[in-house]
Amino acid sequence: MRHVLTKLGVLTASPGAFAIVAVYGAAWAFFHGIDWHGFATLATWMMTLFIQRAEHRDTQAMHAKLDELLRTGHAARNGLTQLDQREPEQIERFREREEERATS
Repeated sequence: MRHVLTKLGVLTASPGAFAIVAVYGAAWAFFHGIDWHGFATLATWMMTLFIQRAEHRDTQAMHAKLDELLRTGHAARNGLTQLDQREPEQIERFREREEERATS
C-alpha cells in the first residue's frame, strides 16, 4: 500500500497533474460556471500541486546529495549543492545514472 501512495505522490508532483486540474476546471466552468467558491476550490487544488511539486523536487535533491556523499566519502562534488534547483525528473534521472555508474 505504501508503494501505491508513494507513486500517487510522485504522480501528483508531475506536470500532468496540473493539466488534469486545468481540464477539470475548464469543464467545470463550461458546464456549471465558476463562482467564487469554484475559483477558490481550483486555486486550492493548484496551490496543493505547486507545494507537492516543490516538496518532491527538494526531497529528490536531498536524496541525490546524500547518495553522493555516501558514495564518495570526502570527495563529494560541489556541483551537487545546486541540485535542488533542477526539476524532479532531472534529479531522478541524475540519481539513476549515478546508481548505474556506481554499480558498474
